Amino acid sequence: MNLDLLTWTLVVLLGLAIGSFLNVVIHRLPRMMAAQWAAEMAQDAQASSEGPYNIAVPHSHCPHCQHELSWMENIPVLSYMWLKGRCKQCHTPIGWRYPVIEVLCAVLFAWVFAQHGPSASALAWAGFAAALVALAAIDADTTLLPDAITQPLVWAGLLAASLGLSQVSLSTALWGAVVGYLFLWSVYWLFKLVTGKEGMGQGDFKLLAALGAWLGWPALLSLVLIASLTGVAYGLWLRLRQRMPQDGQMPFGPFLALAGLWVMVLGPLPFILV
Repeated sequence: MNLDLLTWTLVVLLGLAIGSFLNVVIHRLPRMMAAQWAAEMAQDAQASSEGPYNIAVPHSHCPHCQHELSWMENIPVLSYMWLKGRCKQCHTPIGWRYPVIEVLCAVLFAWVFAQHGPSASALAWAGFAAALVALAAIDADTTLLPDAITQPLVWAGLLAASLGLSQVSLSTALWGAVVGYLFLWSVYWLFKLVTGKEGMGQGDFKLLAALGAWLGWPALLSLVLIASLTGVAYGLWLRLRQRMPQDGQMPFGPFLALAGLWVMVLGPLPFILV
């Protein structure tokens, strides 16, 4: 769909801003979860005495020297280039992933709005894409898929289907969520019964349920196949580079998220007929 220059500019800026926000979520949400677990188990009294820690508080700062970032240091991509990838105060290198996520969100937002135009559907799919980017990065860092993102993503998919925003019927979305969850749940228990080990986390069940809710049950086989193949390929690359974790386990969430974005952009695999 053709968009005027102003609309394109606003979409790209929105994507960059959301990408910048996702970097905060990716960094802070696992730490917020850890602090909550520690407080609930009464194992870390210090966590409750250090003041509030959430997505909004404290202000963005360098995790090494605690230097609080000014607005000029918070501009997506441009600040990274201006600072030459280092903290202004202590000169510690800033991770390359920060600008990559900002640019990735801008590209995904641009694609979504090009497909759906300035509409509620575009906003819905942009939110879906942003959630997958956040989940992939959090799982890659921590092997966690937070319920705070996966569960709302399931309900958002069902709501989008009921409102006609996702171009998937409500029944197709509902069965996508149910079958997606039960499929990985069954694989988990079968693997555990055979080996006595846990092959994946329960967050993977919820993520595939969310993908099914957004993309419909006919896409599930493509999603699982794409995630499995890309996961195996990455695992082989790690082995060749001798970087495979000692326990031989990798988070599956990033590959499920990649599969979700793949199907959103390119559609299900053409050789899979449903």
